[in-house]
Amino acid sequence: FDASQDTLDISILPNVIDGFVYLPGSINLRPFKGLKIDAFESDLQINFIGLVKILQTILPQLTASNQSSIVLFSSVAASMGMPFHTSVAASKGAIEGFAKALAAEYAPKIRVNVIAPSLTDTPLADKFLNNDVKKEKSSERHPLKRFGKPQDIAQMASFLLSENSSWMSGQILHVDGGMSTLLVNG
Repeated sequence: FDASQDTLDISILPNVIDGFVYLPGSINLRPFKGLKIDAFESDLQINFIGLVKILQTILPQLTASNQSSIVLFSSVAASMGMPFHTSVAASKGAIEGFAKALAAEYAPKIRVNVIAPSLTDTPLADKFLNNDVKKEKSSERHPLKRFGKPQDIAQMASFLLSENSSWMSGQILHVDGGMSTLLVNG
């Protein structure tokens, strides 16, 4: 299913949706001077426009719940200046602003939070972690001296979908090994 292209068949969905997670994938790292408008449009389609299309489609099911939770995904790149990240930072930054506005608009019925991870060991990130040298360099960039594991992110998403986070909305949660907030020497 391609959220930016396909139409969601709501007949296969339940009448009430208590939780929704939107986790698109793209890592389009290139120098700004070499990026065409198409690259920005593609990242926006994947990361933001697809999200808007799906949420507009399932909004009746989300509002039918007594307390829905929406979990969206951004990136550490949206809050930090990182070379070659202009396109992804723009599209993920759109998600962060959108999430806060949506959380305000639908409170208290729907909670909306964002997870902003750093590099995580997934198939999408394989080209950045496909040998020991790259893994070591990535680990050294993070104050906690390792890159992310899928379970780091999954556990946060699970928490945000649960009643345990029922007093949280409009938050950007950086699950990034301290990268976005800590400056640590060697």
